[in-house]
Amino acid sequence: MTKVVVDADACPVMREAIAAARARQIEVVVVGNESQNLGRLSGQSGVTVVQVASGPDAADFAIIPLLTTEDVVVTADIGLAAMVLGKGARALSPRGHRYTPATIDSELAVRYAEQKHRRAGKRTQGPPPFRDEDRDRFRRTLEDMLSGRVV
Repeated sequence: MTKVVVDADACPVMREAIAAARARQIEVVVVGNESQNLGRLSGQSGVTVVQVASGPDAADFAIIPLLTTEDVVVTADIGLAAMVLGKGARALSPRGHRYTPATIDSELAVRYAEQKHRRAGKRTQGPPPFRDEDRDRFRRTLEDMLSGRVV
């Protein structure tokens, strides 16, 4: 059975992900580190909270073993998205961008180039501000993924 797994690290669409899953009676698993205030979600019906220790990629490595090929993971982390796709599951960014096997390699290459640029002491342009259009795109794309209109 499908579930929606949310990488809680700076996720501005948690409420929308939970609402979309609930509307279809789909389980939601929210994974975040101990510094995040996820306790408020613990009592909600259909929502499981997994808290992991603080540390680089702790949430990512907790998410991967939870996945089946039917699941959708909400994450802004391209590295996690690549691992999700490798498990045969689906990945979606909070801005409504669907990560796909056809594009993930180039997205990882861009991420690597930007990291290399920053390590050399140079600046990169950060993401644009999160807008209502991003939230709407996320909502529509998640609905399409959960309804089977987009695989």
